[in-house]
Amino acid sequence: MKNYQIPAFTLIVIVLLSGCINSSGDSSSEKFAADSLTITQGAELFEQHCSACHNFRQRGIGPNLAGVTRQEDPDWLAAFITNSPQMVSAGDARAVSLLAEYKIPMPPFPFLTEGDISRLLAYMHTFAAAETAVIKGDTLGDPIADSIVSSGIHLVVEPFVQVPPSAAEPPQARINKMLPMPGTDRLFIHDLRGKLYEIMGDSVRTFLDMAVLRKNFIEKPGLGTGLGSFAFHPDFTSNGLFYTTHTEPPQTAPADFAFEDSLRVTLQWVLTEWKQANPSSPHFSGTGRELMRVNMVTGIHGFQDLNFNPLAKKGDPEYGLLYLGIGDGGSTGEGYWFVCHDKRRIWGSVIRINPAGNNSRNGKYGIPPDNPFAKDPDPQVVKEIFIYGFRNPHRSTWDMDNGKMYVTDIGQANIEELNLAVAGGDYGWSEREGTFRIADHIEIGDLYPLPEGDESRNFIYPVLQFDHDEGSAISGGYVYRGKKMPLLQGKYIFGDVVSGRLMMANADELQNGKQAPIFELELEVNEKSQNLESLTGNKRVDLRFGQDQYGELYIFTKADGKIWKVVNSRK
Repeated sequence: MKNYQIPAFTLIVIVLLSGCINSSGDSSSEKFAADSLTITQGAELFEQHCSACHNFRQRGIGPNLAGVTRQEDPDWLAAFITNSPQMVSAGDARAVSLLAEYKIPMPPFPFLTEGDISRLLAYMHTFAAAETAVIKGDTLGDPIADSIVSSGIHLVVEPFVQVPPSAAEPPQARINKMLPMPGTDRLFIHDLRGKLYEIMGDSVRTFLDMAVLRKNFIEKPGLGTGLGSFAFHPDFTSNGLFYTTHTEPPQTAPADFAFEDSLRVTLQWVLTEWKQANPSSPHFSGTGRELMRVNMVTGIHGFQDLNFNPLAKKGDPEYGLLYLGIGDGGSTGEGYWFVCHDKRRIWGSVIRINPAGNNSRNGKYGIPPDNPFAKDPDPQVVKEIFIYGFRNPHRSTWDMDNGKMYVTDIGQANIEELNLAVAGGDYGWSEREGTFRIADHIEIGDLYPLPEGDESRNFIYPVLQFDHDEGSAISGGYVYRGKKMPLLQGKYIFGDVVSGRLMMANADELQNGKQAPIFELELEVNEKSQNLESLTGNKRVDLRFGQDQYGELYIFTKADGKIWKVVNSRK
């Protein structure tokens, strides 16, 4: 954590808060350190381990933590942080109640020392209880009442590759994306901690090490940061071009997309074009140039999937155009909802650029003339935007049969969704989550029915959605168009990141204006029904999907760094 940098604005707030704690008349303050160094160190720990699910303004995936140190005993909080699943198993009433309310088990943090937890609690104690906004109307306690039912289909998997661990504690290998090199049999996977690997039989070899190539590379605080994604140009075997995204500390270099000085910058995301000198070489050797740099409020929901449309052919206007999902950077959860859902800002969108062009504002890439806002007369409109209104557009994929593009959006506290891309479409965040309303950006953990006259807003709603009774974060997959498994033909295969639950929907039912039914898939290993929690030995599986050049499917898990190949499907 020594490489992690707390923004200057945050440091000022911490110092001011730490000076006020013991003068507040709060007797609980005697239990927590109040010096600025301890609180700063606690802020680092919170940003790294807690901020993906918690903040101090409103509830999200987990509860709003403002005032929690005044409501709960420090010893209970320390025990809960260390191993909340154990407390649930032991029947602790508060732990059981939290799991029932939020549906998602908090992962254990056994690697945090007693000192770490003391520093973390000291930082949390600087936040008094928040005032809850009063909103008229009834919230929806269970937005989607129907349950996901079994498909009766078993996915038979076999071990494929074990990726080397990049950390001692889970996730052992932050493997995040797997794809083939176009026009070859070569298969690649990357670890967010900085390495891009080529899969060689039952092992891997390092193709690129971002920590070596970029001295400012950071993979902290986790939560999706590091070597974010990669994509090979469709003509890589001839031109040697490929693309990556990675994170660097705040203020490393001027950002192409920044926001008001009053908003903090936790880190920067960078899009890079690399040129491999010899495209057939087993290791990268060549040059790289930066295409784009974007500031982020927090360490979550940054640059996401990086892709070329696999159906585009040479001569098509679409050929060689690069798509990149960009999340809201956690801005909405921090109260800066205005950073996204605005065509004049890049956050919360999927962009489409031409890396070979130069008509962007920074002159480093091109804006395709058929982009939906390319000819917008407003000079402030971000012409790169293809679709917008997302919280975390985590994965994009194309149906190889009909060319439809699908984008998953990981939700806040309630809804996970799959969207059908329509150029120029507005997908609603942070006014909508799934097919539900958020009230005035204030309490984004609560949902309400859509208002009368909603159709006038022209939001595009998901073609598939599930709530947190069923899973915690959608793991995007693929419409299966391979040859080996007829039972899966025309099925969109996906799942839940956290639990590893496997799901499917019929691709022909993925239509705008409707929500397709979801069915559960069973997992089979060595002729026995299994689940990924038991296989990984971890409550947080961190599920991802991969696909090879033949359209066959793979399942992999960050918890243990294992890749499984789907070899059969049967009822």
